Amino acid sequence: MNITIENIILIGSVLLLISILAGKTSYRFGVPTLLLFLTIGMLAGSDGIGGIYFDNPRIAQFIGVVSLNFILFSGGLDTNWQSVKPVLREGIVLSTVGVLLTAVGLGYFVYLITDFGLYESLLLGAIVSSTDAAAVFSILRGKNLALKKNLRPTLELESGSNDPMAYVLTIAFLTLVQFPEKNIASVLPMFFLQMILGGAAGFLFGKLSKIIINKIRLDFEGLYPVLTIALMFITFSATDFIGGNGFLAIYICSVYLGNQNLIHKKTIMRMFDGLAWLMQIVLFLTLGLLVFPTQIVPYMGIGLLISLFLIFVARPLAVFISLSPFKMKLRRRFYISWVGLRGAVPIVFATYPLLAGIEKANIIFNIVFFVSLTSVLIQGSTLSIVAKWLHVGLPESAKPLSPTDELLSEHPKAIMKEIMIGESCPATGEKIVNLNFPKKAIIAMIERDGNYITPNGLTVIKANDKLVVLTDKPEILEKVYASLSLSRAE
Repeated sequence: MNITIENIILIGSVLLLISILAGKTSYRFGVPTLLLFLTIGMLAGSDGIGGIYFDNPRIAQFIGVVSLNFILFSGGLDTNWQSVKPVLREGIVLSTVGVLLTAVGLGYFVYLITDFGLYESLLLGAIVSSTDAAAVFSILRGKNLALKKNLRPTLELESGSNDPMAYVLTIAFLTLVQFPEKNIASVLPMFFLQMILGGAAGFLFGKLSKIIINKIRLDFEGLYPVLTIALMFITFSATDFIGGNGFLAIYICSVYLGNQNLIHKKTIMRMFDGLAWLMQIVLFLTLGLLVFPTQIVPYMGIGLLISLFLIFVARPLAVFISLSPFKMKLRRRFYISWVGLRGAVPIVFATYPLLAGIEKANIIFNIVFFVSLTSVLIQGSTLSIVAKWLHVGLPESAKPLSPTDELLSEHPKAIMKEIMIGESCPATGEKIVNLNFPKKAIIAMIERDGNYITPNGLTVIKANDKLVVLTDKPEILEKVYASLSLSRAE
């Protein structure tokens, strides 16, 4: 079946519905949801029962880049800086040195066992060198997998921040394949320029985005997520335009925004959470349609060999070498090396050689697809089991609640406090978003002139308001009073 304007909406919506319904029950059988989306795309393709012919790497790459924008931005918004801060050094080392070591180690192995040239082998290694943010975020959060100490923030930080490194390495080695007269030293300036400009632009656009979101006055709450989407794409495209790494920029920008006080922040985060899931489904369906399973069969043997080497040798070695300067228990290092899921990102990156028209582009694409497939299947379906084997998971009863759950649950420690705002209170006339209110406390309601109103970030505190504050710990109330410039006696 050919995709036309007349049937594209019907086909897309049916595939989306099937993916959602199938994903609802997939974990009962231990099958990662993203693998299911990929399989549905393959079944709908020209080699499957759907018969949809799709062979356009350029469109697939465009969909992939747009999807990764949403996935990385949503992951960044959900990243708690206080959780990430203690593991910042480990995460950065894993997402840079770890990715480089994985690419070089796997690339040299490919060079030894195939007829690929050195640069072609390193290109393949670079494409599959990063852990996939979509796969890690969805599996860890979808299964609500609770891990001891700082394991989870380490894994999420690595997966969210290592795609830029893999992208730069992919472009660098692709350049060397196209222009073999160049050497590695010739691409180093591009590498440093991309990373430095990407990091700086992400931070600057984060600060600018916060000002725009909080200062602009929109008539409808639903427009704030739309505004944030516009700022996200501006951050990515402007950074890319000046020669920086757009993926790194949007991740840093979103981490900054996610840890600031924003107007309608909950609305923005919920919208991005839904959009991230939509983009994951669309991305995996598209990549499933793009691949021709009959073309993968001849490369299954070499693909399995490369995949097993990546899972059991290249990734663990890269993790252990990268983390050697840090004090960390052996079983935690083993688990980090196991959560090296490859998913949609390597497949998206594999479209770059296709569009560049290099000789072995189709072989690289099919091998990368098979490696991603086996990685999600083998590692993605065993995260909970391996966590239990290595004793790095928390028991079900010890899983932490989300901040919202903690505040609104009927836990005995939950605290509700009514705070009266006098006419001389310094908070009078201030917007809630500007109060620097503690993150683990919320103003659930405001009693004003005998009526109860539900506040948001734009709500202005007025004299004689009675604030109904919810929190989970008594000491948080001290911070609440401090943010309102009140003493407990008042």
